Amino acid sequence: MLDLRLLRTFVAVADTASFTLAAERLHSTQSTVSQHLGRLEAAVGQSLIDRSSRPIAATASGERLLGYARRLLALQEEAELLFADPLGTTSIRIGVPDDIVTSAMSRRFAEFAARHREIRLDVTTGLSRDLKKRFRAGEFDIAIVKEAVADGDARASFPEPLGWFEGNGSGAWHDPIPLVTFPPGGLYRDIMIDRIERERRRWYIAFAGNSLASVLSAVEAGLGVSVLPISTAKGYAVGVSSIFSAEAALTLSIYAWESSGSIGELLEAIISVTARR
Repeated sequence: MLDLRLLRTFVAVADTASFTLAAERLHSTQSTVSQHLGRLEAAVGQSLIDRSSRPIAATASGERLLGYARRLLALQEEAELLFADPLGTTSIRIGVPDDIVTSAMSRRFAEFAARHREIRLDVTTGLSRDLKKRFRAGEFDIAIVKEAVADGDARASFPEPLGWFEGNGSGAWHDPIPLVTFPPGGLYRDIMIDRIERERRRWYIAFAGNSLASVLSAVEAGLGVSVLPISTAKGYAVGVSSIFSAEAALTLSIYAWESSGSIGELLEAIISVTARR
């Protein structure tokens, strides 16, 4: 592998057409420049500078190497700049349900990132049960989950009122009831099925979506009914269904391993936004 120091010396000699001027550019001595050039020529097995010409100039072999040398030195400078800038060199891992990443939450993330350029926010959305399991396994620094009751180490918790929703203008629902829901493992899905079976009604899954937006759009289109957080229905042509009475509220719990430093600052911002949902 070619020594970048020797390549830098070669480029300086070729650019200045002088060993003396090259030494000045490199803040070195003429003898060191000559030694570096000699070592490079020995490494490639070719003469790179015609020392007999006036002014001195690159040989044919030197001209071929010159373009590669400039590119290699430019890549080195780019790499040095990359590692000199701490941008995104550390991460804070956050696990949240899909509907928590609202515009307000994203703005807080952006404000935090602007103050801490060295930190990268790695946000993962998913089902609460999976998120909490991964938090306990140490995969997240902060996790927001929905559950029946918060654990004792929750940094904060808030009620999450639920409702049965249907598209505006939907008619009466007869058995079997079409359900719009998330995939198996979702809390809302389990709540719906448990309630319908307690009411001794029949049901089927009419639509299953992986995101809150897809589920709400399906309800809006009249594909069926769904249990969802009341706070998520804004902006959609859906209304509270009279098919069943309201469900008991869930708890929106916020967990974090640390509460100081940059993680503590972000945690406070998350709690503040969540409290105003």
